[in-house]
Amino acid sequence: MTGTDGEAAADHTAVRVALWRALHRQADAPPYVIEDEAGLRIADPGEGWRDRPDMDVHATRRTRASIVARARFVEDLVVERAGEGVDQYVVLGAGLDTFAQRRSDVGDGGLRVFEVDQAGPQAWKRQRLADLGLGVPEWLRLVPVDFEGDWWERLLAAGLDTARPAVVASAGVTMYLTREAIAATFRLVAGLAPGSMFVTTFMRPIEDVEPDQRPQLEIAMKGARAAGTPFLSFFRPERILALARETGFREARHVSAAELEKRYFAGRTDGLRPSRGEELLLATT
Repeated sequence: MTGTDGEAAADHTAVRVALWRALHRQADAPPYVIEDEAGLRIADPGEGWRDRPDMDVHATRRTRASIVARARFVEDLVVERAGEGVDQYVVLGAGLDTFAQRRSDVGDGGLRVFEVDQAGPQAWKRQRLADLGLGVPEWLRLVPVDFEGDWWERLLAAGLDTARPAVVASAGVTMYLTREAIAATFRLVAGLAPGSMFVTTFMRPIEDVEPDQRPQLEIAMKGARAAGTPFLSFFRPERILALARETGFREARHVSAAELEKRYFAGRTDGLRPSRGEELLLATT
């Protein structure tokens, strides 16, 4: 994506997700599922960002819960596997992911992180990290790619070792891809060393979504079409599990919104809980 003056700019969807993570910390009651205001600093949306229609505290409640739940699930997985000796973490479609800024303890402990993203938005993020004095640590590799081109080769050239296990995460991406492109990515990741883990989100068909969440999803789909990035792929759990098996994963399981609610939202009295509109697949090589 480029700005109106032709310069690299942040991806709008990535900014929105970063702001939702920050909004959780600012508008929801503790305990927080994840505390992440680093993305807000990087995005630098201006003082009135909470007045944006897509930041409405009540209307985005369940979407916001889903966003922070998936971020926490991925982070817990990476930290757990790093503790077991896995030293490679790949973030596909990284956007304004802030793991490297918030969890330097894991990076300094030997984990190598690869953020894979489109060249323009990633160049913008690199500049923002420099502007904030955060920089790019030696263990963080920013890998600019064209996802319709030789992105896997670029990832390998950046130092990913396919002979050693890795954690690969892809959040908020599959809905924008064709099923053929999704299957191709699955096959590449399934070819990594035994013990590698792949966690990805997937959108369920709109009729599977809670009735009160459907209007918001319809607005999101309309906005995506208008922006030239339409939602292309929806899955029910049994279908994405079948795809994981077909493309070579040894094991695969569905991580439902109900499981995330039990894990991260138990005991809350404010009713905050994730929507089943977007759920998770966890697969192992």
